[in-house]
Amino acid sequence: MTLIERIRNGSNVPEVEHVAQYEHVSVEVVANGLLDGTIVIPSNPLHAGLDARGVGKGLRTKVNANIGTSSDSSDINVELRKLAACIEYGADAVMDLSTGGDIAATRRTLIAACPVMFGTVPIYQAGIKAIDQRGRLVDMTADDMFASVESHAQDGVDFMTIHCGVTQLTIERLRSQGRLTNIVSRGGAFLTGWMLHNERENPFYEQFDRLLDLAREYEFALSLGDGLRPGSIADASDRAQFQELILLGELVKRAREANVQVFIEGPGHVPMDQIVANVQIEKTLCQGAPFYVLGPLVTDIGAGYDHITGAIGGAIAAGAGADFLCYVTPSEHLSLPDENDVRDGIIASRIAAHAADIVKGIPGALDWDKKMSAARKALDWTAQAELALVPDLARKGHLKTPTQDQACSMCGKYCAMAVVDQYLGTKTTTRCE
Repeated sequence: MTLIERIRNGSNVPEVEHVAQYEHVSVEVVANGLLDGTIVIPSNPLHAGLDARGVGKGLRTKVNANIGTSSDSSDINVELRKLAACIEYGADAVMDLSTGGDIAATRRTLIAACPVMFGTVPIYQAGIKAIDQRGRLVDMTADDMFASVESHAQDGVDFMTIHCGVTQLTIERLRSQGRLTNIVSRGGAFLTGWMLHNERENPFYEQFDRLLDLAREYEFALSLGDGLRPGSIADASDRAQFQELILLGELVKRAREANVQVFIEGPGHVPMDQIVANVQIEKTLCQGAPFYVLGPLVTDIGAGYDHITGAIGGAIAAGAGADFLCYVTPSEHLSLPDENDVRDGIIASRIAAHAADIVKGIPGALDWDKKMSAARKALDWTAQAELALVPDLARKGHLKTPTQDQACSMCGKYCAMAVVDQYLGTKTTTRCE
């Protein structure tokens, strides 16, 4: 039975209890969210050592980090170091987007070392295998695509990005729209090329029940991919993007009827004034399904600093109801990220996620900030470091310039709180607990 079926049958569901405890909400909140499709717990039983997390309504905004090899760089030790950075800096999920080297071996090695939710995009391996064996990506078969999904499931993948909404109709919308950047999703491009060359419909859409059967058998979650996400703010919120979203909303209903967990991937590059509307439209068309956004990036000119452009959009999106942020690193659009890029991308997205959790009223979010403020008032540098998102960075920052005063070297003896304390009589004499 799937996780949803176990809940319906009244069985004991440890994953639900674990998530409820982590989120400081009741078991009923999590269970009801799973039943109505507004919460997912991607947790393949074959993923040994998984520390399950929930994604969706009423839960903390989660952050995903992408790693993986490319045709230009395929060192598994490098990827393991990136994975270690993901865990150290607090990613809730990791996706392996490998396209170089031994893709299957890379995936299995990473899953074995990964305690958090693990995702993949199976169409990558199917397409690359077709190129290696037959010479062309367009020579892969529908069976190749589904075989790739099943092999990922057998390896313990918890959620898979499947671009079911890239159809002949969606492509026609793209053609009639006219875009500056056309398709920037690699999975979307693979399928579009295959469909146009073979003059056939997308097998993942045409044989969606076959996909549901696999998801039910192996108990992985479907992340319905946005193959036509905008790759520039000029292309945001166009007919092609929303045609795909309409189809995904229809597939959400079918997935729920099959007791399969499903969530929706979203844009992409979106100007700030369109982000809230994008979230609201997804929640309406997809019946409240959890929303997983890449960024969104609010401008196209942030090369080298796109973790910032993504964090700005991510905070707005999550504050409006998005549930899951895919990080963007400083090397986005420029190169394969290294460990430092992974760290900076995760930190930026975690800040965005937490800022959104405060306005969403997530249990414990505002309390964290209040504790930090109390520690600052008390000039308790030990507590401030412990409460910081990255404690070591906070400690090093405070010690960067020595000071003779209890305050930091920015103000020294002219610390605003210390000065005012003398006249208001509010000096804090105890350390923040």
